Amino acid sequence: MKIGYLFLALLLFSFGSVFIGVKDISPLDVFQLTDDQVEILLVSRLPRLISIIIAGVSMSICGLIMQQLSRNKFVSPTTAGTLDSARLGILVSLMLFTTASPLVKMLISFVFALLGTFVFMRILEKIKYKDTIFIPLVGLMFGNIISSFATFIAYKYDLIQNMSAWLQGDFSMIMKGRYELMYISIPLLVIAYLYANKFTIAGMGEDFSKNLGLNYRRVVNIGLVIVALVTASVVLTVGMIPFLGLIIPNIVSIYRGDNLKNSLSHTALLGAVFVLFCDILGRVIIYPYEISISLTVGVLGSGIFAYLLMRRKAYGI
Repeated sequence: MKIGYLFLALLLFSFGSVFIGVKDISPLDVFQLTDDQVEILLVSRLPRLISIIIAGVSMSICGLIMQQLSRNKFVSPTTAGTLDSARLGILVSLMLFTTASPLVKMLISFVFALLGTFVFMRILEKIKYKDTIFIPLVGLMFGNIISSFATFIAYKYDLIQNMSAWLQGDFSMIMKGRYELMYISIPLLVIAYLYANKFTIAGMGEDFSKNLGLNYRRVVNIGLVIVALVTASVVLTVGMIPFLGLIIPNIVSIYRGDNLKNSLSHTALLGAVFVLFCDILGRVIIYPYEISISLTVGVLGSGIFAYLLMRRKAYGI
C-alpha cells in the first residue's frame, strides 16, 4: 500500500464527496454554477469534506500515539475511556455552563478527556498481567463506568437527549461556522510529527527511555495532551467515531512496522480515506436519507477489529 495510492484514493473520494448530496450538483456544473450551488458548496459540501479529512487524520494519529505509549496494539481513544471522558466533560459543560462558547466547552471536555486518559494509563502501570486483549478490556470497562455515570447524571437532570446527540457521530450538520474548532487539531498533529521519534522511544519502556536520556514522563504527558485535545475537538464538533483510532494504526503497522515517524503519514492518509469512504457509503446506501458516520464506521470497524483479534498472532499484533 504505497503512499501514492492512498493520496490518489483521497483525491478521488474527496471529489466524489463534494458532488454527492440531495441537491444535484455535477462536475460539469462547476463551469457554470448558480448562486445557490455556490452557496451549497461553500457552506455545506466543502466544510463537510474538510471536517471529514481532519477527523479521519487526527483520530487515527491519536490511536497510533496511544498504542505506542501504552505498548498495546488494541488501545485507542475508544478502548481507553478517552471518548467517554470527553463526552462526560461535554455533559458537565451543558449543566454548569449553559451559555458557554464552543471553545469553553471544548476546554472542559479536554480536561475530562485528559483526566480519564491519565487514570487509564495509571491503571496500566498497576496491571502486571500484560495480555494483549486484557488491557483494552479493562479500558472498555473503565469507559463503560464513565458512560454509565454520565447517563445517570443525564437522566437525573433531563439531559439524556442532549447527551445522546454527542454519542452519534454525524457530519450531516457540519456547516460553515460550525466546524472551525477542528482546526485546533492541525498544530497538534504537527507537534505529534515533531515528537514522533520520542514517542517511539517512550514506547520501548520507561527504563529504556531513561537510559537514552529521554524525559519519559514529559514525552508521555505531551502525547496524552495531544490525544485529549484532539478527541475533545472532534467529539464536540462531530460526535463519537468508534474504532477509527484502533483499526487504522493496526492496518498500517502490518506493512510499515512500529516506527511512529515512518507510519505517521500512511496512518493519516488511510484514516482520512477510510472515513471518507464510510461517509460516502452512508450517504448513498439509503439515498436521499443518510446513515450517521458512527454507524458505518462502527459496523465496518468492528468487523475489522474482530478479524485483527483472530489474526493477531499471524500479524504479530
